[in-house]
Amino acid sequence: MVPADDPDPTGPTPTGPTPACVNPAGATMWAAWYERTGPANEVLTVGRMAAPEPAPGEVLVRVEASGINPADVKRRAGWLDQRMAFPRVVPHSDGAGRIVAVGAGVSESRIGEPVWLFNAQGGYGTAGRPFGTAAEYVTIPSGQAVRRPSGLTAESAACLGIPALTAHRAVFADGPVTGQTVLVSGGAGAVGHFAVQFARAGGARVLATVSGPAKAAHAEAAGAEVTINYRTDDVVERVHALTGGEGVDRIVEVDFGANQAIDVALIRPNGVIAAYSSTTVPEPALAYYPLQFKGATLRLVQGFNLPDAARDAAMAAIDEMAAANRLCVAVGGRFPLEAIADAHAAVESGAVIGNTVVTIG
Repeated sequence: MVPADDPDPTGPTPTGPTPACVNPAGATMWAAWYERTGPANEVLTVGRMAAPEPAPGEVLVRVEASGINPADVKRRAGWLDQRMAFPRVVPHSDGAGRIVAVGAGVSESRIGEPVWLFNAQGGYGTAGRPFGTAAEYVTIPSGQAVRRPSGLTAESAACLGIPALTAHRAVFADGPVTGQTVLVSGGAGAVGHFAVQFARAGGARVLATVSGPAKAAHAEAAGAEVTINYRTDDVVERVHALTGGEGVDRIVEVDFGANQAIDVALIRPNGVIAAYSSTTVPEPALAYYPLQFKGATLRLVQGFNLPDAARDAAMAAIDEMAAANRLCVAVGGRFPLEAIADAHAAVESGAVIGNTVVTIG
């Protein structure tokens, strides 16, 4: 990790306009940031920088835990040749903490409220915002700071955000799943683990693919009836055996390009493949007619850009399941802010079972 040797705690003079939320009084905070994309241990810095102030419609949150998503490490790495929209970026979209101040137009009654945060950096693939949650303080639109369910710790709540919202959308975008069979690809992953729980809570029979015995146990504990090790088993053969050769009604897909042939073989007529990533093959050639002959729907799910109604439905489900103690959030890796580069490496390795968080404070 790059040492913070910047003599000016507010950082170098930006090459673009100064964001309106920077505190003009000069208060500083501990934060992690990068000024170019690349390997975590080369580009991430921890030091002091200017603390933000809430603009109209925003809240200022004292961050207790910052959740790391695969999208966060991809942004920092410059995946798909993404260019930085700001000269300095504080990473991470999700987190949890407590509201300590509000901007104009936000009720002061929110001060002191424990919250979980989502999409602090703005939409993936867009200019977004320069300040994420890997800092002592973050400003965020009030609607993206959601009251934390009483049954969740800050570390657990920091893992909700994009994974849970994406999972809910992938499962329910095309209607209820009651009585259906849902296959969750990567059922032990950040999104997959939530998808298993939502599908099971929605009355579906849930099957999940995993990469080993420990991840199988993880997915089964979340509600998967059967897990299939895609490294050792023939997924198509196993699922057909489990479904009497009929396949599945819906597939929640973590890597569409890599798994398209499996999905085509297993989706039932008029079924839905809800794909939220295609990391291995970013620009897959579409098997159009095999899908068209089945009348299948290929739905692309972007957790950073959900319709308002879908986001509200996901939040309501999270609250309901957390209140009933039926929402399992698995924190598999915890790192202090000063070890954020190690935290990013852990996420990239895929070895951590559960979500990875950076603790702050």
